[in-house]
Amino acid sequence: MGGIMLRGSMVAMVTPMAADGVVDDRALARLVDFHVTNNTDAIVAVGTTGESATLDHSEHVDVIARIIELVNGRMPVIAGTGANSTREAVHLTQAAEAVGADACLLVTPYYNRPTQEGLYLHFKSVAEAVSLPLILYNVPSRTACDMLPDTVVRLAEIDNISGIKEATGKIGRVSELVSRCPKNFAVYSGEDWLSMETMLAGGKGVISVTANVAPHLMHKMCAKALSGDRVGAENLDLLLQPLHEALFLESNPIPVKWLLKDMGLIGDGIRLPLTQLSNDFHDQLRDALEQAQLVSP
Repeated sequence: MGGIMLRGSMVAMVTPMAADGVVDDRALARLVDFHVTNNTDAIVAVGTTGESATLDHSEHVDVIARIIELVNGRMPVIAGTGANSTREAVHLTQAAEAVGADACLLVTPYYNRPTQEGLYLHFKSVAEAVSLPLILYNVPSRTACDMLPDTVVRLAEIDNISGIKEATGKIGRVSELVSRCPKNFAVYSGEDWLSMETMLAGGKGVISVTANVAPHLMHKMCAKALSGDRVGAENLDLLLQPLHEALFLESNPIPVKWLLKDMGLIGDGIRLPLTQLSNDFHDQLRDALEQAQLVSP
């Protein structure tokens, strides 16, 4: 499955947990069905939004495997397998391949601040260890590391590196990547608020937090943008912008987990050091959901 085939609204799905932090299998099944019913184009399992930072290695792989089992071929599953240790990233990516993931998403190594050559060698090492399509993930605001276009262009020459989730928040960066990378290398938005413009600039979709709570509307907006229908996409994106903003009032995934709980889809589990959403933001999130013309189930 090349990067060009993974298109549209790809949800960075939360990992539902019970109040004690144990992964909630019944809620996981409920979320998968919710996304199948609402035409989400792919599920990203155990990325940042899925609390990858606080799942241990076996939990991480178990959740990926369980989501693949629950999806049962109804949509692609992209496994979050990034790490700031190359050896760990290789192990996680091999494990995701073994349980049947369709592709993997790998964040740039965080905290240890590698050079551009270090980034190239890191991702090259992972790519050589598996045959799965790999999607790079650049999010300097979280990692203290910015993978520059020259490095992405080099990595795009590797057969199974098929795309990048670009989250610098700069449309100029998106346009540069689209113009400089091969046509079969997909650029995805890592910022919900910039996703429409990314697709209109030649990107292939978004890896979305908002799609957790507004999956059908995100799917429709992406379909319009990918077809080049700016007016149609803008009309839908206007309904989504308050959610794009409200879902980042506190660190992701705090707001989105609270809103999914409010919608009756998951319980209230979240792992420290993340905490429950401040009461100050509850009304703003509910209002944003209403503005997206949604009603809680």
